[in-house]
Amino acid sequence: MRPYSRIALVRKMPEHTLTGNIQRHSRFKSRILKNRRDVLVYLPPGYRRSIVKRYPVLYLQDGQNLFDAATAFAGVEWGVDETAQRLIGSRLVEPLIIIAIDNAGKDRVHEYAPTRGLIDREKKRRSKGFAGNYARFVVEELKPFIDRRYRTRREASATGVGGSSLAGLLTMYVGLCYPDVFSRLLVMSPSVWWDDSVILKRVEELERKLPLRIWLDTGTAEPGWENTRKLRDLLIDKGWRLDDDLQYMEDEKASHTEATWGRRVDPALRFLFPAQVPLRFGERRPRPPLVLERQF
Repeated sequence: MRPYSRIALVRKMPEHTLTGNIQRHSRFKSRILKNRRDVLVYLPPGYRRSIVKRYPVLYLQDGQNLFDAATAFAGVEWGVDETAQRLIGSRLVEPLIIIAIDNAGKDRVHEYAPTRGLIDREKKRRSKGFAGNYARFVVEELKPFIDRRYRTRREASATGVGGSSLAGLLTMYVGLCYPDVFSRLLVMSPSVWWDDSVILKRVEELERKLPLRIWLDTGTAEPGWENTRKLRDLLIDKGWRLDDDLQYMEDEKASHTEATWGRRVDPALRFLFPAQVPLRFGERRPRPPLVLERQF
């Protein structure tokens, strides 16, 4: 087996304001989930200059944490808009639309959990396991709306989904259930432990490798981070190839926080949405550095 990737990240977080063209759809209604939530849409540089060009799309969960520190957990946001703006401007990733889907607050654990796992062992309180309904909400309600409203590339090969922690677990679940809708998965610090590592069992049960390009990571200061390595190994056993359609990172001494996930957006976008634009004669595309720093 090939060794896993270890990439050092410079720990530097900037002050932040919303960057680029971001549009808000307030209180987007879901009939499937029977609730409402805000959805923010990041449009890449150049979107307004063309009426025909279409763009790949990345759907990210926990939208409150992605663009704005004012709404982010503990006041620390990922800076996804700034990172995308910089990488697109440097022609390191292809221009893409990013959808930030707000979580449902106290119902987050119910919507993101794929099974009725225990939330509180002492009180024997369980999640409702609504991830299947949440996936239907994205596939049947939100994605059609986004595809009608914006110039998206609608095919699975141009569509990604992502999240961290329990939303990382959700991302793996959605990818396994809907490979005909999403082909690019951004899986950060997934809660592999959930319900006796049920996601490992789902991968083990695959009859064949699915057409998914997967970014998978974890921080080595996270409790139980070794479970993510087990997920990596299972994916390799099923046919995924490291540094080809599977990129795995162990972020040295990184904890389970919004700040660490924000730092890893840069390499994740480079892997999932590499630049497709042709280079000028004699020009070389810059290689991603081993030490990555958020630059704003």
